Amino acid sequence: MASERATSVNRADSRDAHAQSFEIRPFDAPLGAEVIGLSLSEPPSDADFARIRRAHLDHHVLVFRDQHITPEEHIAFSRRFGPLQIHVLYQFALADHPEVLIVSNIVENGKPIGLGDAGHFWHSDLSYKEKPSLGSLLHAQELPSEGGDTLFANMHLAWDTLPAHLREAVVGRHAEHTYLARYAELQARSPWRPDLSAEQVAQVKPVVHPVVRIHPETGRKALFVSEHFTTRIVGLPEDESRALLDELFAHSVRAEHLYRHRWQAHDLVFWDNRSLMHLAAGTPDHLRRKLYRTTIEGDTPL
Repeated sequence: MASERATSVNRADSRDAHAQSFEIRPFDAPLGAEVIGLSLSEPPSDADFARIRRAHLDHHVLVFRDQHITPEEHIAFSRRFGPLQIHVLYQFALADHPEVLIVSNIVENGKPIGLGDAGHFWHSDLSYKEKPSLGSLLHAQELPSEGGDTLFANMHLAWDTLPAHLREAVVGRHAEHTYLARYAELQARSPWRPDLSAEQVAQVKPVVHPVVRIHPETGRKALFVSEHFTTRIVGLPEDESRALLDELFAHSVRAEHLYRHRWQAHDLVFWDNRSLMHLAAGTPDHLRRKLYRTTIEGDTPL
């Protein structure tokens, strides 16, 4: 971690003509760092990419400032980390770019152009898939003058600080995740959730994952349950399962585990879904917000 606190990188290696000078500045928070001076419109060199990847593992959230990139460049950078996942709500994909989900509260011609209530509940992206997301990259296109913040919770810290009685209760346990857990509730309260086709429902069948997962690259343990997608702990009576999940949810989002991101123009935020949960703090209805998201496929949780 100490090495990541160096404020600049200067490379003079003539064999790598595309290396850039940039800074990584950790936030004064339980997670997160900003990347300054790196333009992703130019593909990072192998050396720069390796440093970005290491910083992402160390800090869990990287905020790339002032990124004037196209959707094609956004997709290309994302793909360097792994295959991209297509969101089940293909209605909100960017035209000609199915890998990009539009996250927006904007309505045009009486129809929403994107998913306006994304992140209404704490969650890890695509935890309801057999191979949940490695990470997500969200690029600001249009930001409101107030609101629109995103909160992140460090699930490694949540595990590290979990009281002994809760550790004993979850070790070796598995939990069910489903995209449909709160879909009807969201659909009833907003215009953003369309009816799902039979094909879409088939894409989001319930899956079972460990309550405590091991990060495949760092070996660190993290809680892997969320209020949005986790429905029950397998093998427990319903009342015990609900009570235990409620305790885990409350513990996970304690203030000392959180970072609140206040968006700046052209931010690209890249977070690790294996390490974190996140939440959209909300945007006033009369203010426009639009962002583009890619999602990288991860591994089957262990």
